[in-house]
Amino acid sequence: SGVPNWKNKTIWTGDNLPIMRGMNSESVDLIYLDPPFNSKANYAAPIGSEAAGAEFKDTWTLNELDIEWLDLIESKHPNLNSVIQATMVNSDKAYLIYMAVRLLEMHRILKATGSIYLHCDPTMSHYLKLMMDAIFGRGSFKNELIWKRTTAHALEHKTYSTITDRVLYYRMGNAAWNPLYLEYDKNYIEEKFRHSDQYGKFRPNELTGGKAGSEYAYMPFKGVYPPSGRAWAPPKREKFPLGAQKLLPANYEELNPLAKCEALEDAGLIYWSRTGRPNYKQYLSAMKGVPVSDLILDIPHVRGNEKIGYPTQKPLKLLDRIIRASSNPGDIVFDPFCGCATTCVAAEIMNFPRQWIGIDISPKAGELVVKRIKEHQGLFREIIHRDDIPLRTDLGKIPTYNSIENKKKLYGEQGGNCNGCKTNFLIQHFEVDHIIDRKKGGTDHIKNLQLLCSNCNRIKGDRGMEYLMAQLKI
Repeated sequence: SGVPNWKNKTIWTGDNLPIMRGMNSESVDLIYLDPPFNSKANYAAPIGSEAAGAEFKDTWTLNELDIEWLDLIESKHPNLNSVIQATMVNSDKAYLIYMAVRLLEMHRILKATGSIYLHCDPTMSHYLKLMMDAIFGRGSFKNELIWKRTTAHALEHKTYSTITDRVLYYRMGNAAWNPLYLEYDKNYIEEKFRHSDQYGKFRPNELTGGKAGSEYAYMPFKGVYPPSGRAWAPPKREKFPLGAQKLLPANYEELNPLAKCEALEDAGLIYWSRTGRPNYKQYLSAMKGVPVSDLILDIPHVRGNEKIGYPTQKPLKLLDRIIRASSNPGDIVFDPFCGCATTCVAAEIMNFPRQWIGIDISPKAGELVVKRIKEHQGLFREIIHRDDIPLRTDLGKIPTYNSIENKKKLYGEQGGNCNGCKTNFLIQHFEVDHIIDRKKGGTDHIKNLQLLCSNCNRIKGDRGMEYLMAQLKI
């Protein structure tokens, strides 16, 4: 557990479900996924564009196999089943079943100190939020980011113009979190920071606070008392530029409030207003900027040279922000629906790169990630392109799947009944079978094994249990 069973810079082509089943548990630090939205539309990149050939259908129909998947979910994840059953339209139910089985694998793959971001739109965000709560834990939910992806357009259907996407952010345990800041607006700087000295632009700021301090917090400073209900509250040393910090005494943080005010005065860091009130100098250079919030207005949709024609391409700046906020250099970033590989490219071209892996149903993703990284860096770095299922290495030494010890244990767990038709047989009439076939990412671990009678095993073949159960109901 925790050790990757793949190499950095790997792109898989294929269905992400069996590939994820073959990945070691708790092996990635950050997951970003931009899955289908259940938009009831089909997407294809324009002919002649760099992404030509990339396409996918975002329409969903509930079939018998989906219903059997739901039965399997119900037996192991009743809360998750309740969310899916809450949908009132069969196509929505089919979509959520598709997402549920994949999110369960992502939860297993994500480290206990990892983060996951699910990109969606208002179509299904409310259901996906409940589903994520059921899988990752309600307490792990941190934010619903709102990204303004486009400008308002003409209304045709008597409704508000839809211009935003949602990104559901969940953080597990003590996951990485790096606060990010935006530059201040130019007009804000010109309006507020109208003074300057040898340490740069500054604004006069309150030297008092609302909370009571020691008795010294209420004593007069240079003959001036704090206003009624206020107390002297000088800022910490770190609030000033480095050059100004050197002028403060070494024991500044240990001084009482009044002594701190006097130390600031001696260092030339107090600004006296025309009315004779003291303020401290708040320097622009010592301020971090505007904290990034859950409302993203500063990142436009893909445009210019970055646009390659992929139907649902997201901007590099958006992924750069997510990766910088929720991972550290060297961490592993995973995108199971990597499309034109924006997540992988963003992780690679950062000043302090992360490791990355991605999966997409289209082989176009593997071609595009090579091309895009080469364009940004001017050189080709070895990227691994695979279409197989990785073999898990985190299960320890396990017996042969059809060993007698497995057969005896399963016979007791199943009460002597076939896991398909539920008929009772003697142990010699059973065959050990994989619940999820090895070709679909299933392992030989006993949790993925069952006993079937010979008839049920023949019907199922190398397909999943959902197929067998559907056939037995016909």
